[in-house]
Amino acid sequence: MGAVGANHMLLTAAVLWPKGNLLGPNIVRLPPSAAQRGEISLTFDDGPDPDVTPKVLDLLDAYQAKASFFCIAEKAAALPDLVREIVRRGHSVENHTSRHPYAFAFYGWSRLGREVDSAQTTLAGITGRTPEFFRAPAGFRSPLLDPVLGKRGLRYVSWTRRALDGTQGDPMRALQRLARGLNGGDVLLLHDGSRVRTKDGEPVVLAVLPALLEEMSAIGLKSVSLPTAFHP
Repeated sequence: MGAVGANHMLLTAAVLWPKGNLLGPNIVRLPPSAAQRGEISLTFDDGPDPDVTPKVLDLLDAYQAKASFFCIAEKAAALPDLVREIVRRGHSVENHTSRHPYAFAFYGWSRLGREVDSAQTTLAGITGRTPEFFRAPAGFRSPLLDPVLGKRGLRYVSWTRRALDGTQGDPMRALQRLARGLNGGDVLLLHDGSRVRTKDGEPVVLAVLPALLEEMSAIGLKSVSLPTAFHP
């Protein structure tokens, strides 16, 4: 009984440890070659959003920065022109499930596969490119997920550091989380699909991103999409 309990505790810890690799390969940093080139990757979750995503795209354009957008396929299907605009501006669209179910980590193989496949089909149909990277909702990863992704040629991505802009409304704290120790090879997580706002009513990501891009520019870092970092 003690061994069984310890095993269950280990599995639970692995699910709740987004940056861990106990459940399979997990990209938390870019390849060393990308780090040497001074590249990082800005990644945005939970979009697209009709109001926020276009403003994120404009900010990225202003700094000639490229990013990867982990889109919820149902949202993408409702805003296909915006998703195509993401790609037109040189960014990549990646898989963040079809419906973003928070119980995703507790699904069985078949249900995991359906959720991933539905998103792959929808996003590929909109963009003309099949996503090659996947991130689980809230970063909670099922112990059964790795073979599901492997069968579909998807690579799992978490992050080096995250803003927590999807849950907390303090942009200064969010910026500190991202900028402290910022270095080549980092994978940064923000949210263009979050409804969290600052005290002034501004989406946190829009309050954080300009200062973050300035900091990156000041220390000579360049943001590239994940496909660019892994296939230069």
